[in-house]
Amino acid sequence: MSITSAPTLDSYQRAAIIGGGVIGVSWAGLFLARGLDVVINDPRPDIEDLVRAGLEEITPALAALGLPTGNLTDRLGFEADLATAVAGTDVVQENGPERLELKQQIWRTVEQAAPAHALLATSTSSIPATAIADAMRQPERLIVGHPFNPPHLVPLVEVVPGTKTSPRTVQQAKDFYTALGKKPQVLRKEIPGFVANRLQSALFRECVNLVAQGVVTEQELDGIVTASIGMRWAVAGPFRTFHLGGGPGGLPHFIEHLGRAMETSMWPALGNPTFDEATTALLIDQARQAFGDGTIEELAAERDRAQIALMRALGETPDSGI
Repeated sequence: MSITSAPTLDSYQRAAIIGGGVIGVSWAGLFLARGLDVVINDPRPDIEDLVRAGLEEITPALAALGLPTGNLTDRLGFEADLATAVAGTDVVQENGPERLELKQQIWRTVEQAAPAHALLATSTSSIPATAIADAMRQPERLIVGHPFNPPHLVPLVEVVPGTKTSPRTVQQAKDFYTALGKKPQVLRKEIPGFVANRLQSALFRECVNLVAQGVVTEQELDGIVTASIGMRWAVAGPFRTFHLGGGPGGLPHFIEHLGRAMETSMWPALGNPTFDEATTALLIDQARQAFGDGTIEELAAERDRAQIALMRALGETPDSGI
């Protein structure tokens, strides 16, 4: 019986991150804490100050995960020229704007300049790899590595191959993200928005509907979610939850006795709100009332501390010895 060793980062020494926004900074922090040299490519003239400030902000969360953060930025560099930035790199993680033409332009350049062995991944949240790679000579090299924000903290990375992405690239991406301490999930087919964002969008649509209808306030709705399905789904996803909800008969019993009633009475009653002027004004006003006392930085730090505590309780904090 053969024993398969856990993936390691031994073959990854240098990473190029394209785009130094929120997602790029988060990836950079994780890569640096995992021992990679990181070069950031971004045309903004103030990018170095922005990235360093962002890294300082997320350092406490990295440390709380047990990752080394001393001298975190010693291996950080910046390069405005894209071809130069990706030359000699082992992995490219692109986080540019969600514009197909721009991403195609970026990847044409990357493909020509990056080494043949480099993993080429895009963090796109909605554009299929097939469409982006259409402009590449070797589309089999590109894959979607879509994180759930913030990437340095939330375990999930959706690995989504395009129609021409090679099995080797899929495995390479899966192994790389696993070695980073993430939980990669390979999707079986491309679909706009992938999986996590589609689920989030479906739930948020009904959240907006309930607030717009005056059933609850934003703060009350958040409290309902975190005290019920948010807590429940952290330990058992929707299907396992309803499988258990069916008792000894499991999911078949649930569908027959509760699911069909859900389909006929509840699904048609779900809302289809829009961000019209009145709804938008209501949401903004309630957000100001609910969250106005704290800055975004303070609220994010509070969220991160709670997220880390939950991950620890579930045994999902990464092993800093990878």
